[in-house]
Amino acid sequence: MKYVFLFCGTAEDQSEYDALTPEELRKRYAEVGRWFAEHQARLGHGNQLQGPETGTTVSFDRGKPVVRDGLFLEGKELVGGYVEVEVTDLDEALAMAKSWPGGGTVEIRPVMVGR
Repeated sequence: MKYVFLFCGTAEDQSEYDALTPEELRKRYAEVGRWFAEHQARLGHGNQLQGPETGTTVSFDRGKPVVRDGLFLEGKELVGGYVEVEVTDLDEALAMAKSWPGGGTVEIRPVMVGR
């Protein structure tokens, strides 16, 4: 079964991340790197995303595209990155997500296949 993990956090989480010292940031990346190494056999493509202020949104108003700088979503969480995960079932995906050392929230979504 294929899932996508969305690594999310709040604006407060982002502020705390931005305030990390270089040493604290190095330690955080080392922990995250170990997690990726531990699970590499089940991981597919993924990336860390640039900040939400870099986003551009195309929405549609009566069928006409409207381009805006910034995010469309008005939620309180930000998506910081994602990775595809190939596991046998949701329980295995949950076990992986529970071991995520990066803080914030891991949203798990099944990938639609065969459409």
